[in-house]
Amino acid sequence: MSTSLSRADWAKALVVVVVWGLNFVVMKWGLATLSPLVLCALRFLAASLPFLLFVRPPRHLSWGVMAAYGLVQGVGQFGLLFTGMQLGMPAGMSSVVLQTQAFITMLMAAALLGETPHRWQWLGLCIAIGGLVFIGAAHGDGASGMTLAGFLLTVGAAAMWAGSNLLTRVAARQGPYEPVSFIVWSSVFPIVPLLLLACVVDGTEAVVQQLRGLGGRELGVVAYLALLSTLLGYGLWTRLLQRYAASTVAPLSLLVPVVGLLSAMLLLGERPTAWQWMGTLGVLAGMVINQFGGLWAKRLRGAASI
Repeated sequence: MSTSLSRADWAKALVVVVVWGLNFVVMKWGLATLSPLVLCALRFLAASLPFLLFVRPPRHLSWGVMAAYGLVQGVGQFGLLFTGMQLGMPAGMSSVVLQTQAFITMLMAAALLGETPHRWQWLGLCIAIGGLVFIGAAHGDGASGMTLAGFLLTVGAAAMWAGSNLLTRVAARQGPYEPVSFIVWSSVFPIVPLLLLACVVDGTEAVVQQLRGLGGRELGVVAYLALLSTLLGYGLWTRLLQRYAASTVAPLSLLVPVVGLLSAMLLLGERPTAWQWMGTLGVLAGMVINQFGGLWAKRLRGAASI
């Protein structure tokens, strides 16, 4: 498996990074006029129903696994993320905190799959937790203001993302599958639960009014989240992982929160506080150690043996 991306694949990777980084600003724009659960339901509706006649369901995967993935990712991850952002989590900080899913995935895999984390991964986790403490303790004014409820819901969204990561491992054990087919058909399952929850939380009349009042701005937001962020982003990223070593592709995801922070500053006027910047550096440092710690340890052992 190649370890060097071609120019075309570098371009694809950068497209995914930019699309996913801008994703958080687009979410904020959508939440200005739509409730979190309605926006979430529309996202998955647009990512699935228009394509069901053209995309076959994955042949090797059980409906139970696809349903579990769709519910954990749709109702869990994005339901909590959108709600957290509406309740006061800045877009830029959301892009950073959500990346802690890598560490939560590590802990879940250790507890449920018997995987043993390496020492450098524990070190990265401790540093990232310290960063989260700084972010959670921070407050801001105006566009940078952050509530504790928004922060905790975003951490919960990261945990749900970690759960969906484990479900993809279960899916991989059932046999090879087409990524776009998997995301299209698994996206069917959260639509009805999200709409029912929206009716309970917002009221049926409010949900109907939101759906009737959909305009160009709302449809543009839904199209971005469903077509670009979900189908295009996931499809390109998975194909890169199929063609190249994970150690080559995965580090590029570190650029997503960078784009998220910069785009939120430029387009939403967010200005992270000093504590938020320190927390961000802690989370990103922990991610770097988690990603490259094995390579550094290997080099140190090689140098010591000379």
